[in-house]
Amino acid sequence: MKLYDRLAAIDTLPMHMPGHKRNAEAYPWLRGLAERDITEIRGFDDLNDPEDGFLEMEKSTARLWGASETVALVGGSTLGVLASVLSVLEGGGELLMCRASHRSVYHAAQLLGARTRYLPPAPDPLLGIPLSVDPARVAESLDRYPEVRLVCVTSPTYEGVLSDIPAIARECHRRGVPLLVDEAHGAHLGLPGFPEGAVRGGADLTVQSLHKTLPALTQTALLHISGDLADRAKVRRYVGMLQTSSPSYLLSTSIEKCLEYLKKRGPEASRAWAELLSDFRDRAAALKNIRLWRGGAGTFRLDPSKLLFASGGGLGDALRDRFRIEPEYARGGLTLCMTGMGDTEKSLGRLLEALRELDRQMGPRKSENRAPAPLPRQVLTLREAMSLTGELVPLEKALGRVSGEYAWAYPPGVPCLVPGEEVDPGVLETVKTARDLHFTHKHGPDLIFCVDLPGKMV
Repeated sequence: MKLYDRLAAIDTLPMHMPGHKRNAEAYPWLRGLAERDITEIRGFDDLNDPEDGFLEMEKSTARLWGASETVALVGGSTLGVLASVLSVLEGGGELLMCRASHRSVYHAAQLLGARTRYLPPAPDPLLGIPLSVDPARVAESLDRYPEVRLVCVTSPTYEGVLSDIPAIARECHRRGVPLLVDEAHGAHLGLPGFPEGAVRGGADLTVQSLHKTLPALTQTALLHISGDLADRAKVRRYVGMLQTSSPSYLLSTSIEKCLEYLKKRGPEASRAWAELLSDFRDRAAALKNIRLWRGGAGTFRLDPSKLLFASGGGLGDALRDRFRIEPEYARGGLTLCMTGMGDTEKSLGRLLEALRELDRQMGPRKSENRAPAPLPRQVLTLREAMSLTGELVPLEKALGRVSGEYAWAYPPGVPCLVPGEEVDPGVLETVKTARDLHFTHKHGPDLIFCVDLPGKMV
C-alpha cells in the first residue's frame, strides 16, 4: 500500500507525537494536513533508515533518473549538498567550485575547514550573470591544484544556464576526482522536451530540489549517487546526521506522489510544458523594450523553463502591483520568472499579456557593461576567518581588511564576499551595489565585520 493511502487509512488513537493529535476540528488551520501528519509508528517506514516503502521509492527513483542509488531528502537541496561535500572531503583535500555557488557549498567547506579553489568566472558582459563552466578551465584548475578532491558545479544556474556536464565529468574522472552537480533547479532535466540532466551526464553526485519545478512540496529533494568515486555509505551517514530525526511524512508523501505522477504522466506533462514554453518564447520575441534573454557567447545551453527578462527597471514591481504576478526575482533591471510543470496556457498567457502592456509603456533598456570585478584575494580559509576576532567597520574603511563574514543577495544565496577574502576596490563596489539592491546582511547596509589577522599573516 502506498504511503499516501496508509496515511489516509489511519484510524488509531494517537498516543504519540505530534501534539495536534490529528485534531483538525480544534485547529482548523491544520485542516487537510493534520489528518496525515504522524511520527515514526508501527507500520510506517523511516526515511532515515528505509527498509520498506521508502526503500522501494528510492530504488524506483534511481531507476527513473538512471542513478546507481538515490536518497530522498526533506531538508532541501541544502542537505544534499552538505552531505555530499562532507562525505568526500572528510579525510581532507581541497574543493574546486564555482565562485557563484549556493551558500550551502561554502557552509560545507567551512564545517570541514577545507580550502576552496574557484573556477575562473565567465560572466555575461551585459547582464553580469554567471555563464557556463568551461571544461577546459576545469582541467586546467585540476592540474594546477593537485590537492583538489572534489569538483562542484552549479548547472543549471539560478538564471537557467547549463554547463557541459559530460565534458566536465570526463576531465574530473581522468584524474580520479568525483564531480558534484548542484542541480537544485533542474529536477525536470531529462524529461521529454528538456535538455539532459547531470545524472545521465556522468556526475557522481547530483542534488535536485523536486519542489522548484515539479509537483512536490517545498523542502523535498533528491540526492543521486552514481559510479564508484562517491562512497554511498558515507553519503547516507551524513544525510542521517544532518537531516531531522523526525522527517515529515507529509513531505515524504509529496515525494512519493510526485514520482508516481512522473512515471505515469511525466512524459506527457513535460512535453506539454515544453511546448507552452516554446510558444511563449516565440511570442515574447516581439517585445521591444523588455528583452527575454536567450543566452550568447559562453552559454553552453539554456534551461527553457527559466524566463529572464532585461528591462529598464521597475518591471518586477509593475508585475506585482498592477497585475498580481509575483516573479521569482526582480533586481537591478533583471526579472526572473520561474515556470514549473504546474504552469498552464492560462498562467503563461496572463504573464505574456502583462508583459505586452508594460512593454508599450516602458522605455528601452540602456546598454551597460555589468561584468563583475575580478575575484578578491583569498587570505584565509572560511573556518580560519570565522574563528578570529575582529570589529564592525564602515564599508568605506574596510579596504585592505579581511572579511570575517558573508555578504550575499538572497535569492539566490550566492555570496559577493566570503570570509577570508580581502576587501579590494572591486569588492567594495560590488558590495555597495548589492547593498543598494537590498542584499542580505545582518549588520545593516553600511557595516561589515573584518577580522584581525594573527601575527604578520597576509
